[in-house]
Amino acid sequence: MEQTGQIIFQFLRHYGYFVMLPLMIAEGPVVTIIAAMLASLGAFNVFIVLIFSILGDFIGDVILYGLGYRYGMGFVRRVGKYLGITEKLVLRMEKYFLAHGGKTIFAVKSTTGLCWATFVAAGIVKMDFKKFVKFSILGGIIWSGFLVAMGYFYGYLWRELKIYIGWAGWIIFAVAAISIIFINFYKMREAKELLAKNGNGDV
Repeated sequence: MEQTGQIIFQFLRHYGYFVMLPLMIAEGPVVTIIAAMLASLGAFNVFIVLIFSILGDFIGDVILYGLGYRYGMGFVRRVGKYLGITEKLVLRMEKYFLAHGGKTIFAVKSTTGLCWATFVAAGIVKMDFKKFVKFSILGGIIWSGFLVAMGYFYGYLWRELKIYIGWAGWIIFAVAAISIIFINFYKMREAKELLAKNGNGDV
């Protein structure tokens, strides 16, 4: 088992960076926390993980913005249902977005679970791209920094506690998994509260 673990560790050390960025574009929070944990264990450079996390998050934002800009509500009607983006939700976020401007991009990235709908809406209303980039990057730095710090801390606990408790690694892994679930739950709750405050009902 230990030899197998060493093989996996060496594989990630040599090839992990090539798959990290694409995975972060698709599922940033989960991959970022895991990559930061591995960075703490020596598999990756934590600063590269942070840069990749910010970049992957930003690329995902631009893709959604571009889809909204190019295809408008047609994209939402045809593809949105497979991504959890409904026309009703985009219209709600569009109203909030028009009222609060770039601050919405920043707030959504770091607090709520409405990222996809908000970025598509930003494209649909053709928000100034430079402004979009500015707030997307600022929000991404805070959000990715938080995730990397969390993952690195879990990796540190894993490394230190495993010296004294052989099965401690599984406990830390479980805590990390629970943290990911909690983050998703928290962001969805924040999203519902955001819409409720603006008289928009359920998500």
